[in-house]
Amino acid sequence: MAKTNILPDLIMRRFNQRKNARKLRFQSPNGIVESRFVTIGGIEQWITVRGEDRRNPVLLFIHGGPASAYSIFAPLLRSWEKHFTVVQWDQRGAGKTFRKNGKEGNGSISFDRLVQDGIEVAQYLLRHLQLDKIILIGSSVGSVIGTQMALRRPELFHAYVGTDQNVSVEGHKLSYQLNLEGLRAAGCSKGVKLYEKIGSDPSRWSQKDFDQKNRWMVKVQLPVPNMIMDLILPSMLASPDHKMRDLIDIFKGMSHTLDMLYDELISFDARKLGTRYELPYFIFQGDTDLVTPAETAQAFFNEIEAPRKEFVLIKNAGHLACFAQTDQFLEELMNRVRP
Repeated sequence: MAKTNILPDLIMRRFNQRKNARKLRFQSPNGIVESRFVTIGGIEQWITVRGEDRRNPVLLFIHGGPASAYSIFAPLLRSWEKHFTVVQWDQRGAGKTFRKNGKEGNGSISFDRLVQDGIEVAQYLLRHLQLDKIILIGSSVGSVIGTQMALRRPELFHAYVGTDQNVSVEGHKLSYQLNLEGLRAAGCSKGVKLYEKIGSDPSRWSQKDFDQKNRWMVKVQLPVPNMIMDLILPSMLASPDHKMRDLIDIFKGMSHTLDMLYDELISFDARKLGTRYELPYFIFQGDTDLVTPAETAQAFFNEIEAPRKEFVLIKNAGHLACFAQTDQFLEELMNRVRP
């Protein structure tokens, strides 16, 4: 059996980790850099707070996945910290929170439980940072949680910003069709065969079907950053704040949490929650998103009633648009949300 030399990969990982560690350092008399476990929902949950000026508005990220901790993306958002204080939260069942508590310690995981946890996180930040309100960003599956937080407790937030916005089963159907077409165009016969086998009706998909369908998305060739190969995996391997055991626990947490949330996720319908919001409502959507297509997000947005609302396409971006095009996303936040 041929031996694999992993030394070059380890050296490159360490090089990139050191590079990102230097990038994340800053000296500011009014800055804030915190990483700690906070008691939320009765368990210890991991929260990081980073910003060059405590007087800046606070952004609370609600990550996707399920259980895909966005704390790995801190280096990509370094430029944001000049204008905002950025808060990342490893949700119940995710990342370092999963590692701290284990499967049993994380308890039963439902979207309602995660929404309650998210509201507690927001309240903790308001107390800890002595603020009246913060800005809420819900990304991908995090938009399922963030949307409900905004509906239940609008007084806690300056605004809600949805990105990679989940809407309903119609989004799953359109995503299926777009990816099937992409696999055909790429000549990926195995992927096409799998898609045709599972069919286009999400109500008939098993959790295994859903997982396998998503795995084949990386084969679709698009002129935009691939969310797995260009964003998630490089960020995981280059994160200076995550050891290999942390990365292993991210994957374990994702698998465990999807087991608990799958039925709710596949049947989620944002319209059933209501379309009237008591706070400014924004959607910043990747123009080439094949997971949560812009078309379904736009149709949902058109039905929303809010004191102010805006829909923006992030150009040359697929899923995870805020990490694919950090500069444009920041510009939209500065020009539309921060005022």
